[in-house]
Amino acid sequence: MERLQNISGRKVADTPIQFSRFLIDRVDWTQRLVIILGQRGTGKTTMLLQKMKKSPSQSIYLSLDDIYFESNRLVYLIDSLHKMGYRHFYLDEVHRYQYWSRDLKNIYDSYSDIRIRVTGSSILEVKKGHSDLSRRASLYYLPGLSFREFLQLEYNIKTESYNLGTILNNHSQIANTARDLFAPLPFFKTYLQYGYYPFFKEGKQIFGQKLLDTVNLVSEVDIAPVVNMNYSSLRNMKKLLYVISQSVPFTPNINKLSRKLDIPRNSLLKLLDVLMQAGLLLLLKRETKGVSHLQKPEKIFLQNPNLIYPLAEGKPNVGNLRETFFYNQLQVLHSVTSPKYGDFMIDDTYIFEIGGASKTKKQIIGIPNAYIAADDIEESIGNKVPLWLFGFLY
Repeated sequence: MERLQNISGRKVADTPIQFSRFLIDRVDWTQRLVIILGQRGTGKTTMLLQKMKKSPSQSIYLSLDDIYFESNRLVYLIDSLHKMGYRHFYLDEVHRYQYWSRDLKNIYDSYSDIRIRVTGSSILEVKKGHSDLSRRASLYYLPGLSFREFLQLEYNIKTESYNLGTILNNHSQIANTARDLFAPLPFFKTYLQYGYYPFFKEGKQIFGQKLLDTVNLVSEVDIAPVVNMNYSSLRNMKKLLYVISQSVPFTPNINKLSRKLDIPRNSLLKLLDVLMQAGLLLLLKRETKGVSHLQKPEKIFLQNPNLIYPLAEGKPNVGNLRETFFYNQLQVLHSVTSPKYGDFMIDDTYIFEIGGASKTKKQIIGIPNAYIAADDIEESIGNKVPLWLFGFLY
């Protein structure tokens, strides 16, 4: 136990506080049990330690992938620590611990005076165990860095975040203010290549390989055991990711794709849904509420632009990059669906067409609340909003 206490102290002392993710101020930390999910490498552990660093009294950090938990139960450790005066428990990588949901339920029900903060990177595994805790836990999701957060982390450029309505009503003024601080276009192109995951700070030369390693880890460790996937299916899944990465926004022919990958149609649709839940894909559908995973998506995207570069072997389609970025940033706080006209509908209200600087409003003319999100422009013109500006939503 003393070793775990020492590890906790060192981890908190070594945690930087100059930059923190947007979610740290949105979580209701007063809740007795908070669970934070997110893809591997998005900064959940750092956020957990930063929160603990602000109020370290009676607190301890425990990583549940520690060798200690191979032969010791968390519920007994918490009991011992509680007797020593600990009341705030920061539990990292819970999915690596076999009994995590059962133990958390027992701990929650047995100690009314403690607060538990939990992170998990295996989104599928944690969601599967979350049913036991659904009435007890407050669940949050930490996405990767927004363009705004990337600017602060990489260049120490600090800007405000704006809600979508503010951006649409004041995009010209916001863009001009931003341009006084930095050159948007070159920084934006850099962000698309390696700005979504904070671990780019560990070295840009190895970022692409680390991202591929993460994809393999999610595929083989998170997805395969949950859906009982064999080696052939796993290989087909990776082939599917490669096909999507090289596409001009991928409009699937499910029957043709199922034959090409040698996967039954319904199994393919289930696989797509699992890949979305695991944080590797985004599926654009006509509706988002009450939709079965058996409904065919209108378009399929990789979850964020950074994934496209290594999977497409450095030759991404620019249209795919643009639409992936827009969908990725908007889906964090909004409902995104496929409209009859245009590329995306947001919150059943706004229509967006995505394109380059020369994109015209021909495809959305006469449609109310319709906008163009245009790449390669720094200034706003009428209803044409710079694409990079949608990276300031969080």
